Amino acid sequence: MYVLGTALTGPLPVPGGMWWFQRGVCALPAALVTWSLATFVVSYVTAVLLGHVDLLVPYISDASAVVPERCVFGFMLSISSFLGVATVYVRYKQVQALALGGELKLHRLNCAGMVLGIMSSVGMCVVANFQKTTIVSVHLLGAGLTFGCGTLYILVQTGVSYHMQPRFHGRDILWARTAVGLWTMASVIISFVSSAILYDDLPGVDVDRKIRWRPEETGYTAHLVSAVAEWCLAFSFICFFLTYIRDFQVVFLLSPMAKQNKHYNCKTSFSDLFCITNYICMSRAECDTFNMLQLILSCFIS
Repeated sequence: MYVLGTALTGPLPVPGGMWWFQRGVCALPAALVTWSLATFVVSYVTAVLLGHVDLLVPYISDASAVVPERCVFGFMLSISSFLGVATVYVRYKQVQALALGGELKLHRLNCAGMVLGIMSSVGMCVVANFQKTTIVSVHLLGAGLTFGCGTLYILVQTGVSYHMQPRFHGRDILWARTAVGLWTMASVIISFVSSAILYDDLPGVDVDRKIRWRPEETGYTAHLVSAVAEWCLAFSFICFFLTYIRDFQVVFLLSPMAKQNKHYNCKTSFSDLFCITNYICMSRAECDTFNMLQLILSCFIS
């Protein structure tokens, strides 16, 4: 049995010359944040330079509706979806190990968070591969899963952070995630209201497929507000996963030799080790997968 461990007393000792992203498995959320940000920037810049969208705040989907940016966006966002699933799963395993057996509410929140996070990541993959100019209904379904489940995931994880502090992290992490959660909720509300106004102002117009907007057009202001809210919502997700980096720096994978040590046996009571380290029991396949993923991410980031 392989184990993924979480230090409870602070960061583990770091060998000299080790970069920050090599500590624990923090390369995972770092790669998710960096790659997702690059996805949005590259597709937007490409679409603007080729004259496919207006410079002033198009929808994210508009900046990925035409070839070649559509291909780039689909490829890059699919990778972000994979990184999202991996990050959500590691977070789930971390909380599972740190939560006490009697904390049923925390365990339920943790399970709900994993389901919502995976659904949001799957929705992101749907958005990446079904553009609004091809199958708009499937694209909107994916967007609903991404933003809807993603918003709920942030709120659930904020609740998890509330129950886990001050034992496992300080109030600064809780306040940061609370602030991002409020930012996300505000973006969702503004996006919903402005979109409703936009559809009301343009009856009979296929707003979902409309890419070009002129300032003199009816509904332009509502479109602008809605697009800004959508970008704010996307960046709030990115900022939320930034808060995982410090937590993941104290999550680490033990070598296969650890299974020969009785202290690392997953059937062993951890009462004597609780103040030092808690271990997340993982199967060999799980541990091998995350070892390989961490190696690949470290190569890309370095």
